[in-house]
Amino acid sequence: MNKPLRRISLFCGLLVLALLIRTNWLQYVQAEELSTRKENRRVQIAQYATERGNIIVQGEPITGSAVTDGSDYKYKRTYKDGALWSPVTGYASQAFGATQLESLEDGILTGNDDRLFFDRTIGMFTGEKKQGGNVVTTLNRAAQQAAFEKLGTKKGAVAAIDPRTGAILALVSTPSYDPSSFAGNSKSDEKAWVELKDSEDKKLVNRALRETYPPGSTFKVVTAAAALEHGVVDKIDDPTDTPEPYILPGTKTQLPNSHTGCEKASLNEALRISCNSVFANLGDKVTRDKMVETAEKFGFNNDKIDTPVRAFASVYDKKMGRDGNAQSAIGQFNTAATPLQMAMVTAAIANDGKLMKPYMVDNLTAPNLDIIEKHEPQEMSRPLSAGNAQKVQQMMVNVVEKGTGEKAKIKGVTVGGKTGTAQHGEGNKKRPYAWFISYAENADGTSPVAVAVVIEDSEGTARDDISGGGLAAPVAKAVMEAVLGSQG
Repeated sequence: MNKPLRRISLFCGLLVLALLIRTNWLQYVQAEELSTRKENRRVQIAQYATERGNIIVQGEPITGSAVTDGSDYKYKRTYKDGALWSPVTGYASQAFGATQLESLEDGILTGNDDRLFFDRTIGMFTGEKKQGGNVVTTLNRAAQQAAFEKLGTKKGAVAAIDPRTGAILALVSTPSYDPSSFAGNSKSDEKAWVELKDSEDKKLVNRALRETYPPGSTFKVVTAAAALEHGVVDKIDDPTDTPEPYILPGTKTQLPNSHTGCEKASLNEALRISCNSVFANLGDKVTRDKMVETAEKFGFNNDKIDTPVRAFASVYDKKMGRDGNAQSAIGQFNTAATPLQMAMVTAAIANDGKLMKPYMVDNLTAPNLDIIEKHEPQEMSRPLSAGNAQKVQQMMVNVVEKGTGEKAKIKGVTVGGKTGTAQHGEGNKKRPYAWFISYAENADGTSPVAVAVVIEDSEGTARDDISGGGLAAPVAKAVMEAVLGSQG
């Protein structure tokens, strides 16, 4: 063979070898990656070839599946009372993907999870079609309904937790949306999606988990806890050394109060009438670093709070000066919290200082309803001692019985709460946020529910009439009554 032919043969041989290597690489090394890529339409067709498992609330499914007309995707997701439950479920759309529980538990719901391998294998021999498993939530239908109806047309959110376990009982965000409206891939689905995505009301945002607000005076319970835990205050009815007027440390700025009677007011009285000066003074005495320490034990500055849907981190600034810390101690300045976070604060206080990790999936089941994973309640931290928690409880009960939270009273039930009206915007010119946090106590001394309500905007309400006690407290009361009623 002459030299040119040998070169050509060698070159062709190298091309064949490269082709063999590439083919084997694709078939054996990259096979799984390619088969699961979102761009692979076969994956999507397979995903919607069978009915999804369901998301369950108190034994009843709040989701379903329906045959899709004129599409190679056989089934699409349906929702019962979709707007009520979308902050929990998220959405599963043929065209726009999935979020929240629909996304996080997709393997179980589609039946593709490795833990369902045995069920799939048995189905191959019995001829049964592939089925998805179910996601059983901790949600309380009556509490969810009460929160949703009471919020009505207002922009806002509610989070309710069982303090004893951390189980989430209600998670509401308004205005809401119906995930069924864009679950398919038709023109009408696309239109509904675009309208929602571009909505000024931010309907797709889960305000309960993924929106932070200045918590206003509801944060004063955290400052009270810090003052007790760090020895700044011992007896809640002793007078403090708070002057009137109170000047923010290092400045000439006077911090105003909404009520008279705050000069040297006790911790108990200051919480009852919500004295800014007392809590700013206490926050300064606790010091920034110790305020940060207490806030973080309650869950602030933690960006890994998974319910399993991840909540945005609530913030207590670690680097601010003394004046900023004093303002933050009353829930202003850079302090920001999700409704879930403030429900966690309330739950820890109601549970005698023990904060349980929040969760909303009780268990995962196979198609035959066998439990394949069960959530066990977990302690998250101890922000304050049992004795100090009971002192804060006493003060919060006083707020409801004789203070700014009277609209949360429930006949025959011990209720503790705290109002908040949080200023925001440049020069505090925007309409304030109305907050209320509360808990209800059983006859045996345990608390079955802790609630946080924020109302971002209320149509037709004058700025001067916006208050946590007036707007948010009735919502919290309805949720607590729903939980207490469902216990009977």
